[in-house]
Amino acid sequence: MVIAEKKWYAIYTKPRWEKKVTRLLEDKKIETYLPLYKILKQWSDRRKWVREPLFRSYVFVHIEQNEYLPVLQTQGVVKFVTFEKRPVVIPPVQIEAVRLFVSTGEDLITETPDIQVGDRVMINRGALKGLEGTLVSIANRKRVRIMIEGIQQSLHIKIPLSFLTVIRK
Repeated sequence: MVIAEKKWYAIYTKPRWEKKVTRLLEDKKIETYLPLYKILKQWSDRRKWVREPLFRSYVFVHIEQNEYLPVLQTQGVVKFVTFEKRPVVIPPVQIEAVRLFVSTGEDLITETPDIQVGDRVMINRGALKGLEGTLVSIANRKRVRIMIEGIQQSLHIKIPLSFLTVIRK
């Protein structure tokens, strides 16, 4: 008897359908994760705090292989994020790191080590410990943008550069 193993995958949704796709998948009893953050929106007549997706047009699903088709058949789902025509497995440590980041709203600033844009890095301390990616930018030596593999999206965060370790090849 083969035991099916659940793995995390990223799915690409129609623009601005992230919350609706999450709700539709949950109605199908499919485990999802949609990281949201709070932002103050300004309209001509009012301001309001709203929760926006951290990664536009992406939702994470925790599924077994036999659940691929029900996910793809969900209204608003465009496709799985793939590499060489195969769905990309997102390591659980990266999902947990994003969960921790969203829940803590960590915003730290300290000294900067010798790290350059383009370096492959891993966060070695704090709520995002274990998250790996490519350093895309450093703003004011305090805010970094890290490209997360699998969904090819970058996360713009404030963390001390000392929390980053360059991964040597």
